[in-house]
Amino acid sequence: MVRRFDLTGADGVRLAAWEFADPPKGPGDDGTEPAPGVLLLHGLMGRAGHWATTARWLSERQRAVALDQRGHGHSDKPSDGPYTREAYVADAAAAIEQLGLAPVTLIGHSMGALTAWQLAAERPDLVRALVISDMRASALGAASQREWESWFRTWPVPFATLADVRKWFGEDDPRVERPNPARGEFFAEVMTESPDGWRPVFSPQQMLAARETWVHDAHWDTLAQVRCPTLVVRGLDGELGRAEAQEMVRVLPHGQYAEVPDAGHYIHYDRPDAWRTAVEPFLESTTP
Repeated sequence: MVRRFDLTGADGVRLAAWEFADPPKGPGDDGTEPAPGVLLLHGLMGRAGHWATTARWLSERQRAVALDQRGHGHSDKPSDGPYTREAYVADAAAAIEQLGLAPVTLIGHSMGALTAWQLAAERPDLVRALVISDMRASALGAASQREWESWFRTWPVPFATLADVRKWFGEDDPRVERPNPARGEFFAEVMTESPDGWRPVFSPQQMLAARETWVHDAHWDTLAQVRCPTLVVRGLDGELGRAEAQEMVRVLPHGQYAEVPDAGHYIHYDRPDAWRTAVEPFLESTTP
């Protein structure tokens, strides 16, 4: 059964969180103690639903909740933000506390992974373990932000049909090197129907505002402050290179490394079975 929770984030922003399966009974003879908690954080332009498959197998042993972060999914999209790192980290902390998930395992993809490790460094009392999926610690720089601005301008919005969305993002998007149906499906999930066609549920301007707050800086110092066990996962064809991923593991006090072959940036969505194979042993070793 899918459950939605309405939470209050930083600055009173309303956040939507989702459980995609019933959690198991907790420890103890009567099952009254809560099961260990997991919070799943999507990346820029993502939504909680992208974690549905992962959340369902996690729910065999833990209580897994996925958060629609501010500006995304069913959460509020305030026109004046803020879309800062501080706001995203505070939202995640608020979700953990209001849902009673602490000490939690944080699993974050891309921007969500950065939020996860910044929260783990800032609030170690809330976090038991951490999974970082395809997120770099190095600065991406101004050129990267300009490329994203140009990319958004290439979107043929509105799309006439969802089939057009799938084809464009899976085949015709200038960023696609070879056909990727999973990528097309990923973006189809973040579209909503309007009178003139299909448009993203998010504002590209707000996405750029969120990105602006972290692409110019490196995040190695914060990474080094993470004290909990941490798994760094990269897709072989993703955006995080092997050398940088291994350096991230070296910098982390308790870092481990996993690699998923034939996966791009959206590892958990591209290759869900291989993703599970890569992360499940780590989760089993860090879950009471």
